[in-house]
This record gives sequence, C-alpha cells and structure tokens, in this order.
Amino acid sequence: MLNSTSLIYIGIYLLTLLLASTEMTSLSVAALVGALLSTIFGLTCGIFTPQEVASFIDFKVILLLVGVMITFEVVERSGLFRILALYAIKYSRGDPRILFFSICFVSAVVSLFLSDVTAILLIAAAAGTIARIMNYDPVPYFVSAAIMINLGGTSTLIGSTSNMIIGMASGLNFIDFLNFLMLCEIALWILTSLSLYLLYKPRLGEKRTPPTYDPWGEIEDRKTVYKAGFIIVLFLVLFLLYEQWNVGPEIIAFACAILALLIVDVDAGSVFRQIDWETIFFIGGFFIIVGGLEKVGILKAVSEAVLNLSHGNQFVAALLTLWSSAFLSIFVSNIAVALTYTPIIGMMKGLGLNMNYLWSALVLGTNLGGAATPVSGAVCALAIGALKEENINLSFVEFSKAGVLTTIIQLLFATFYLILRFGM
Repeated sequence: MLNSTSLIYIGIYLLTLLLASTEMTSLSVAALVGALLSTIFGLTCGIFTPQEVASFIDFKVILLLVGVMITFEVVERSGLFRILALYAIKYSRGDPRILFFSICFVSAVVSLFLSDVTAILLIAAAAGTIARIMNYDPVPYFVSAAIMINLGGTSTLIGSTSNMIIGMASGLNFIDFLNFLMLCEIALWILTSLSLYLLYKPRLGEKRTPPTYDPWGEIEDRKTVYKAGFIIVLFLVLFLLYEQWNVGPEIIAFACAILALLIVDVDAGSVFRQIDWETIFFIGGFFIIVGGLEKVGILKAVSEAVLNLSHGNQFVAALLTLWSSAFLSIFVSNIAVALTYTPIIGMMKGLGLNMNYLWSALVLGTNLGGAATPVSGAVCALAIGALKEENINLSFVEFSKAGVLTTIIQLLFATFYLILRFGM
C-alpha cells in the first residue's frame, strides 16, 4: 500500500519529469529542484540523515565524468579529432549514408570497451566536426550515436554499470554474457541502425563532393597532435586493463586528465570553463531523487508486485522482468533498477526456474530502456549537451521520438530472441 510519504516522493519525481519534459527549465535545474525537495522533505520527516543524502550521490561517477571531460577537451583542442573527421569524410566521399552508418556502428563498438560517458564524448567530438565541415544537420548523428552507445556493450560483463551489478549478483562471468546475449546484440545493432536511418533519412542531406584539403594542413604544431594521440591510446589501454590493478575507472580518467594537462600545451583555466557543468549537476541531482525513491521503498514495491504476477511461470517471469525493468529504466537510472531487481530475482532461485533466462531478461531490460528519453541516462543528457555546443537546442520530445521508437523495436526483438534462445 502506498502511504503519504511514498506519494510525496512519487509527486517529487513526477514534478521533476514534468519540468524537464515541458522545457519549463533546463534538465539540470529540474533535477536540482527535485533533489532539493526530496532532501528537505526527507530531512524534516526523519526519513534519512544529511550523511545519507550525500551517500546518494555516486561521487566516483562524478569524478569519472570530470576526468573524461577534461581529457577529451584537451585532446579536441589539439586538432586530433578534426584530423580523424577529415579522413572520415575522405573515406565516405561525401556520402551521408556511409557517414551515418559508420558513426552508428563505431559508436556501438566503442561502447563495448569504454563507458557510455567516455564513448559519447569521443563520438560527439568527431561527429560535430564532420557535420560542420560538410554542413550536415548534426542532430541525426548525435542522437543516433547516443542510442547506439546505450545499446553497445549489452552483451558484455563490463559493458555497463548495470551489467556489472547483475553479473556480481548472478554469478554470470564474461563468457556467459557473450554466450547468452552476443547474437542478440549484433542483431539489435543492425535493426536499430536501420530504424534510425529510415527515421532520419530526410535530414541526412544529399551527397556532396568533399572539399579538396589536406587533413594536416591547418595543424601548426604536429607534436601537440602526437601527444594527444598518445593520451588517447594510453587512455584506451588503461581502461581495458584497470581491473587487473584493483583501481577504479574514475582514478584512471582523472590521472589521464592530469597527464593531458601536463604534456599538452593548453590553457588549463579555459579547459575547466568548457566542462559541461550542467550535465554534472543534472546527474548529481538525479542521484538524490533516485536515492529518495529507493529509501522509501517505492522501486522495490513496484518491482516485487510485477514479478509476483508471474505465478512461477518462467516465460511470464522473464517477459515481466524484461519489459518492466526496461520501462523503469526509461524514467529511473538503470543502475537503480538493477540494484532493485537483482535481490528479487535472486530470491526465485530454487523454484525450478531457468535463472539464466531471468538474468538475461534483466540485462536486456536495464540496457534497452536507457535511451528512450533525455532523462533515461547520462549518455542522452551528454548528447543533448554536445548539441548545445553546436548551438542546437534539442527538445525533450524531439529526442524521445527516436528514443521511444528504437526502444520499442529493441524490446520486441529481445522478446522474440529470448523465446528462441530459452524457449517458452
């Protein structure tokens, strides 16, 4: 039963979504308003302490985000991304279709190895350069990159934070993830990129003859580019190996940021001013809102009610898990959804159900629901932030048209795949 406290927190959450979706204010301010209301009510009613409010914010995520932003801001100023973008234009011969599908698949591949935040910053920098040079509408490339990055990494243990949570709770290892989900992910890559192409085909523009240019022609200091290239390679290698050294990715990101500022000749002050602080405050505020929802037990109550409807039927339980976790991940951090669902599914062990079926459904649900709207995940917010740097304000509704469409298509295919892979 919902009590008055639960209703108030549901109201705060819905108010935050209303402010964001109607564009009455920016996403960051909407999240901060919700966080403030959640904190004031929680403290005055004794629901949690000031220390607990601070614990709601995952400062490791914030540190990772800042480290990555600094690193890629420095690298972008070196001109490296521009050079890579110019070579990409040469390869495509001015064909926007080749550029579009290249960005889609590169986005998905990159996100297999890097965090979504890292991947979107990397792809957005390249896509923005391409769009400016060829005078293409950047919206199709940025939105599609965000959706594909969210999809990429679904089939790997380290592909997303929610996957790591589920992997630890379920005991599934790296090979298990690939065995159960790799074929599904590859099919989803193809299906999603085709869907996005059909949606954005009218906005991709016509084939144009690329200008004659030397990608290195405008670079005055090649040593700076080489240093930036070294930073990128080092960054990627360290992110692939950091688990072996028992350090977190946030440490790697921040260390690379400091190294980039040390060896690449840039003005540190101007780099700090260019950091997307709006996105950082948005994520921090939303952490507090989600923490309040978890604290009063709303997420747990909803997920338990949904799973109880299965009545011991593993097919029904798997579909309920897939669709309900995806639906919640549209509105709530998929990390929170994963943390809520894993103990509930764990309780079903020993009931004669195929647990791999349920865990696979949860992995797909928490990942596929993460790019339906701008508030579904950090990667969506970052894509909108990158578009703002291109002087384009993408509305909540416009992003959601592509996000909701592809999410529904992905979930329908995932349902079909689970039936083929595990049976009825």
